[in-house]
Amino acid sequence: MAVQVHEKTHLVELFARMCLIRAFEQRVSSLYRGAEIPGFIHTSLGQEAVAVGVCAALRDDDWIATTHRGHGHCLAKGADLDAAMAELFGKATGLCKGKGGSMHIADPRKGILGANAIVGASLPLATGAALSSRLLGRDGVSVAFFGEGAVNQGTFHETVNLAAVWDLPVLFVCENNRYAEFTDSRTMSRREGVAALGPAYGVRATVVDGNDVEAVLGAAQEAVDSCRAGEGPRLLEAETYRWQGHYEGDPQTYKPAEEADAWRARDPLLITRARIASENLASDDELDAVLRDAEARVASAEAFARSSPYPDLAEILTDVYGD
Repeated sequence: MAVQVHEKTHLVELFARMCLIRAFEQRVSSLYRGAEIPGFIHTSLGQEAVAVGVCAALRDDDWIATTHRGHGHCLAKGADLDAAMAELFGKATGLCKGKGGSMHIADPRKGILGANAIVGASLPLATGAALSSRLLGRDGVSVAFFGEGAVNQGTFHETVNLAAVWDLPVLFVCENNRYAEFTDSRTMSRREGVAALGPAYGVRATVVDGNDVEAVLGAAQEAVDSCRAGEGPRLLEAETYRWQGHYEGDPQTYKPAEEADAWRARDPLLITRARIASENLASDDELDAVLRDAEARVASAEAFARSSPYPDLAEILTDVYGD
């Protein structure tokens, strides 16, 4: 999935990728509520355009580091759907052999450094990957996905400053979904937005509509090309909205109903579907088939996960410690 898309059909391809993430997240949400998936689940419903748009600008050998809300990023970067679902079930066929689960899902073979339960931890991880590209003489780019709540962590400021001083090829992608856990992030700082912090460290920053996958791809592609050309790090702030609560089961009493309704009306899938129709790129029947295909693929992945074995207890320390 993490390949640049064909110019004429890119909207349909991007739509299909978002549909797959949407179907996956919706099914995972339902499975968790039914107590069939262990641990915690943090979905990215409503934010699919950011993951798909950014990852469509990357090569397979580029790196991403994500957050506790990272299923969509991993799928957009090319993680195997069956193995991703199996990992959430804690099965041996999972991406991390059932030992990572939702918040630590990873696949280094696809350039996915992994999800992380620590707020802001993606930034130094991605920056380290960018440094490795520089030291090894490669032209790889790394991406750090993080939420706007993470910018109040020292990790953000230290990492962005270091990346700027060393001109590292890293793209910092802030998914500004308005809420840091249960708090309206607009009440946490006197500044407006996150992009304003970039120039303080000499980092070029861009703000984009995070619900418009085409706009995200355009902004991400320009930033990635700049990083790959040796022009130093970039900051991309994608304005979007988190449909669900901080975690699955969060009652979301802190969200105004009219705000949530307004953002749901700006569903990134609906926006993309309307644009596809206006440009006559696909019929309604064809797009309905894309949705059904995504749901069928997720159902197949669920069946694969259910039929997979749990890890053997003898494997409990395997892959935990390095030599």
